[in-house]
Amino acid sequence: MKPVKVFSLSTCSHCKATKKLLGECTIKYDFVDVDLLQGEERAAILEEVKKFNPNCSFPTVIIGEKVIVGFKEKEIREALGL
Repeated sequence: MKPVKVFSLSTCSHCKATKKLLGECTIKYDFVDVDLLQGEERAAILEEVKKFNPNCSFPTVIIGEKVIVGFKEKEIREALGL
């Protein structure tokens, strides 16, 4: 299984939908709610997000080597091989 990481905002409906989809597919994933971080930790995570998504929009989903920006169920399922 490819590693899955989600950069999200705690208040974002698209971010919540992405996490819900991954949960329903019983996919193990790591996530960071960027808006809940502060100071240097938040700045460091935002720099990491910009490496994958220069616009720094959410959710930014990394599945293996594939980056998906936004809640794109079909793309997420394809990247997961579902």
